[in-house]
Amino acid sequence: MDQLKQIAQGLGETFAPFCEVVLHDLTDPQHAILAIHNNLSARAVGEPATELGLARIADPDYPTILTNYPNAFADGRQAKSTSIGIKDARGTYVAALCLNVDLTLFHNLQSVIGQFTRVDAQGGARESLKPAGADAIRARIDRFAAGRATTPRALRAEERRALLRELKGAGCLEVRRAAEVIAAHLGVSRATVYADAK
Repeated sequence: MDQLKQIAQGLGETFAPFCEVVLHDLTDPQHAILAIHNNLSARAVGEPATELGLARIADPDYPTILTNYPNAFADGRQAKSTSIGIKDARGTYVAALCLNVDLTLFHNLQSVIGQFTRVDAQGGARESLKPAGADAIRARIDRFAAGRATTPRALRAEERRALLRELKGAGCLEVRRAAEVIAAHLGVSRATVYADAK
């Protein structure tokens, strides 16, 4: 439990202030909450286990990990939660580590960003500030990186060379200022782009 308390504290400090981290002691369901960080639910140490905690106590086959399920705080704020059950050597649930993310901030940000990025399609003005095909090249790079569970700027040298061979084979390097677009998106120099494309 001491180790789990440290993990809960570390997660709480990392995801403050919008993620509540709660450690439940399932061996004492009447006073299950052992630690709570970034308290968003107005609960307190020593309060009883939730329905999910009681379900784990009753059934050792209850799923160990439940991620990103919809939830709500007592005041109605929407949340998404993740719950991780901890078993002892005999396979009995003894603890649960739970994360509850307050979605209010993110919904507000989504609304603000949506308004900020909205453009007036009826305005009639048509202008391009980018080379033709630049978006298609960036999208292709993003897909390549996503397929390797990384970002364009985090590609390893051999992955970058494979990407440049793929772009060259698709004719993307023939697009005006393609090397400049690729270099900027990958965070490398144009010389590196030319070298990797050979």
